[in-house]
Amino acid sequence: MENGMSSTGDAQLDQSIRQWLQYDKNPKTKSMVQDMVKEGNKEALKKCFSSRMEFGTAGLRAAMGPGISCMNDLTIIQTTQGFCCYLEQSIGNLKERGVVIGYDARAHPPSGGSSKRFASLAAAVFISRGVPVHLFSDITPTPFVPFTVSHLGLCAGIMVTASHNPKQDNGYKVYWENGAQIVTPHDKGISKAIMENLEPWPESWNTEEALKSTLLKDPYQDINTEYFKAIQKHCHHREINKKSEVKIVHTSVHGVGHTFVQSAFKAFDLRPPYAVEEQKDPDPEFPTVKYPNPEEGEGVLTLSFALAEKEGASVVLANDPDADRLAIAEKQESGQWRVFSGNELGALLGWWIFRCWREQNSDAAAVKNLYMLSSTVSSKILRAIALKEGFHFEETLTGFKWMGNRARDLLDQDKTVLFAFEEAIGYMCSPSVLDKDGVSAAAIAGEMISFLATKKISLSQQLTTIYEEYGYHISKNSYFICHDQAVIRSLFERLRNYGGTKDSYPTECGRFAIDAVRDLTTGYDSNQPDKKAVLPTSSSSQMITFTFSNGGVATMRTSGTEPKIKYYTELCAPPGNSDVSHLKKELDDLVDAIIENFFEPDKNKLQPKPQ
Repeated sequence: MENGMSSTGDAQLDQSIRQWLQYDKNPKTKSMVQDMVKEGNKEALKKCFSSRMEFGTAGLRAAMGPGISCMNDLTIIQTTQGFCCYLEQSIGNLKERGVVIGYDARAHPPSGGSSKRFASLAAAVFISRGVPVHLFSDITPTPFVPFTVSHLGLCAGIMVTASHNPKQDNGYKVYWENGAQIVTPHDKGISKAIMENLEPWPESWNTEEALKSTLLKDPYQDINTEYFKAIQKHCHHREINKKSEVKIVHTSVHGVGHTFVQSAFKAFDLRPPYAVEEQKDPDPEFPTVKYPNPEEGEGVLTLSFALAEKEGASVVLANDPDADRLAIAEKQESGQWRVFSGNELGALLGWWIFRCWREQNSDAAAVKNLYMLSSTVSSKILRAIALKEGFHFEETLTGFKWMGNRARDLLDQDKTVLFAFEEAIGYMCSPSVLDKDGVSAAAIAGEMISFLATKKISLSQQLTTIYEEYGYHISKNSYFICHDQAVIRSLFERLRNYGGTKDSYPTECGRFAIDAVRDLTTGYDSNQPDKKAVLPTSSSSQMITFTFSNGGVATMRTSGTEPKIKYYTELCAPPGNSDVSHLKKELDDLVDAIIENFFEPDKNKLQPKPQ
């Protein structure tokens, strides 16, 4: 074995592997590594051991398998030991209040890893330090974890899930005591604590003892009751719901959502949605879809459309596997199905939630206390509605960690946060969960659809009405795949030193003049008097936004969890400009110009989004 290891020729790698074999008690991952060493399989060893998974604000996300770059028993123990130590330093009454741990249905038999197994190891780590753990006894949607943190006043929450990633992946998502995902500097502090606690503590592997401990509680029944009670505050048309004849199909795409969305519809007195039989039970193999991501649109929804045709349903709702996102499609008069974008659903839900609020609040001054949020790469439609209706709209950086934390700040100032959304089909419709929640969003969408049906109005028609009243907002988002960090860096650096001039951004893109540039990697914003961006900046991720003189806005950014360079574009027209085909053509031309001039896919060998 020694020979195999030294033949890897890399002292650091050698040490990593030795340490691993000393620490790992999972027979499957241990023997996988021993086999690689015996076979002298340098490439495989490098892949597993050359760099440790990075703990960021999104926690961890990686493939399940052996080694420090993957999700497995040992890396879960190490991560949780670090997190536990960081909490001990940060929160004085951790041992009185405790933490919550939830998990989805993911599993990877070859390495013996599964979300449930990882959750019980995390519980063992906390219990070994005398920290009470509320460990769900069964799978739950991700939003149940932040709900539990807030509802029970806990110090932190962990959700073991890789959301809509491919089946071999898993993840470890962390919530702070305020009920929102962690933001900097907590990620850095946790990361440092992980590196200081790599050796497993004596009791960390002992899940059997931990599961018998009096420190362990199961919040499943209580939270199930309390969550559905809490979301009923957002049910405003119970009588209509009871009588509604609307038929809706729901798919949970082999994830956790089925029983919870059924319960949410019941809580709203809505007729239960038809469940897609082949996809309703959790299955870590995701056998009927290529990617378990409803954002990828029609491919994921093929079985839903077939069931809708059979049952005569006009709307399909789809959750991603951990049920924190929601996609919606509607059958059009032509017989075709229209899959709404996240921005279009943000417009519909924002309009609906404000309408329900206004019906219940006759006091004209109350609107001044009202807030809606969206991320900076999402549609500006809420800004247009806010301007006309008199409430506040705020933009945050990309991701619900920012919106959740901002919502918490506003709630602490006695403001009302009605709604927050991001274009990646994520919606926060209730302040009882300070993260995206596809379960409450499904019930609220069900009520909106039932209400519109009483007026014989479809979702598509209502969306047009919103655009005609507040101005058309047409968006086009996509991405290129790029595995080469150097190419990504040079692509963005070229935009910062355009035409070979240092620190000089483009002033035009094809025929489109650029009015303003904001670079949240460097902190530059040409619109600000001191040229400094107002939103937080991060040098570790790329993100540049261009504002065009035709009303277009385009953001290019790298993804935190996938090898993608994403682009988000939107054309905002003032109310009254309703020549949609002209607006769409203008946006298509703008996107083509951005791809040709800024992405240069041929030169940079970028792969387009798979169709």
